[in-house]
Amino acid sequence: MTTVPGQVPVAQQGQRHPLDPEPVRSTKARAVFALGLIGALTGFFVGGVVPATIALTLARQARREAYVSGGFLTGAGWLRRGEQLAWTGLLLAAVAIVAAVVIGVVRLAGAPFGHDFAPNID
Repeated sequence: MTTVPGQVPVAQQGQRHPLDPEPVRSTKARAVFALGLIGALTGFFVGGVVPATIALTLARQARREAYVSGGFLTGAGWLRRGEQLAWTGLLLAAVAIVAAVVIGVVRLAGAPFGHDFAPNID
């Protein structure tokens, strides 16, 4: 059986069991977003590597917890945006490091090599 691309039909959901917990936004999703934002804002100054790495580690944990919760933990949008910001921060830090290395190599290539003795010294 093939389906036509478009919206997925919504299945009828039965009554919830009274002991089921209420869906709640994951607090780790907020933390991932905040750390990803800090990582993206400070990434070019290489200070964003630490918060971005922590954000990516927390994102993995939050995804596992959301999967185990069976849909009662929400916040996938915050989690996705936080991961994107964290990767942006890491990319900016890598660009800053590569630029610093290139500038250092160019300056080193223009500097004289060895000791600079006076013209009358052999």
